[in-house]
Amino acid sequence: MSLFGSHVNLLRERKAHEHSRVTFVELFFDLVFVFAITQVSHFLLEHFTLAGVFQATLLFLAVWWVWVFTSWVTNWLDPDTTPVRLLMFALMLAGLVLSTSLPQAFDARGLSFAVAYVVSQVGRSLFMLWSVRRHHPTNFRNFQRITAWLVLSGVFWIAGAFVEHEQRFALWAIALAIEYASPAAGFWTPGLGKSDTTDWDVEGDHMAERCGLFVIIALGESVLVTGATFAKMEWTMSVIAAFAVAFAGSVAMWWIYFNLGAERGRHLIAGSDDPGRLARLGYTYMHLPIIAGIVVAAVSDELILAHPTGHTDFKTAATTIGGAAIFLIGNILFKRVITGRPTLSHWAGLALLALLAPLAMWLPPLAFGACTSAILIMVAMWETWSYSHRQASAH
Repeated sequence: MSLFGSHVNLLRERKAHEHSRVTFVELFFDLVFVFAITQVSHFLLEHFTLAGVFQATLLFLAVWWVWVFTSWVTNWLDPDTTPVRLLMFALMLAGLVLSTSLPQAFDARGLSFAVAYVVSQVGRSLFMLWSVRRHHPTNFRNFQRITAWLVLSGVFWIAGAFVEHEQRFALWAIALAIEYASPAAGFWTPGLGKSDTTDWDVEGDHMAERCGLFVIIALGESVLVTGATFAKMEWTMSVIAAFAVAFAGSVAMWWIYFNLGAERGRHLIAGSDDPGRLARLGYTYMHLPIIAGIVVAAVSDELILAHPTGHTDFKTAATTIGGAAIFLIGNILFKRVITGRPTLSHWAGLALLALLAPLAMWLPPLAFGACTSAILIMVAMWETWSYSHRQASAH
């Protein structure tokens, strides 16, 4: 090894007609983000004001960006090598600090949140520079650009930790805007130019599997929150029914994403001549609303379990309709990328959710949640039937 570049090649070995498997250390790393997603949903539950919603959104975007950037890096580097494993363990530690800081990120723990975030982002990129300097010149130049953008955003993250409330939110929003704009801008950097998506030679199967696993993490968080809340309550008929409705909604979300979309996306990116473009658009950006919808739906499930009968308040109505709608919009965008055509079942689901929304004034939370879950089930069944029908017609 060398201070200026690893003599050992830490890149994943690519084999023809084989895809790089997700390693155990990557799954271990993902456990931190089960906790992080739980923290975000609890933050939203406890701060359901306009300011709180914006803050929760910012925190969620930060959590996703740390995770997805790490997934890009482990797409190139081999996590079964000791240096990369040590990197993953260090990122897990930083992720735990970040996650535990989330509830008070806009109060007393702003600095710990910002430092953990910047250390994760910049530290990982510096490690990537060291790893590929002698073995992948194109990616070395790519990560020079990426590091420059992350250092720039890091200034705003750290500066935001030293101010309060609206000023902190503003500076952190600027930091996120810099980072989210950077891939779309090809990480253009003065003196270094910009990256092309063809430079991002990702292993498509691995990227698709990693993002699918994050969807599982989000759905698992929803099931964990629902189960934990249900376990503490008296099991009346209305509470049992609310638990069943929440479970049915989670199953429907799983079906909508995994039954067709995930597998077709995996085949498309694996066979693409420009997998970097699909990884950037379909998996880095378009998965955001899918995960966000699941997180918001988890908040709805907890609210309905706590108060299944009586009046449906604004918080319950907004999270119930909003979670399902955001999830469907995310799937529409993702499936548009991978199929090139509109998903009629999903648009019909959005229309039904819009028609359902005004009924919150008359329906109790349990009935309102049951209608939302029924719409998601309808979307899943319609898409499955439609695809089966097209397959039968093709033969």
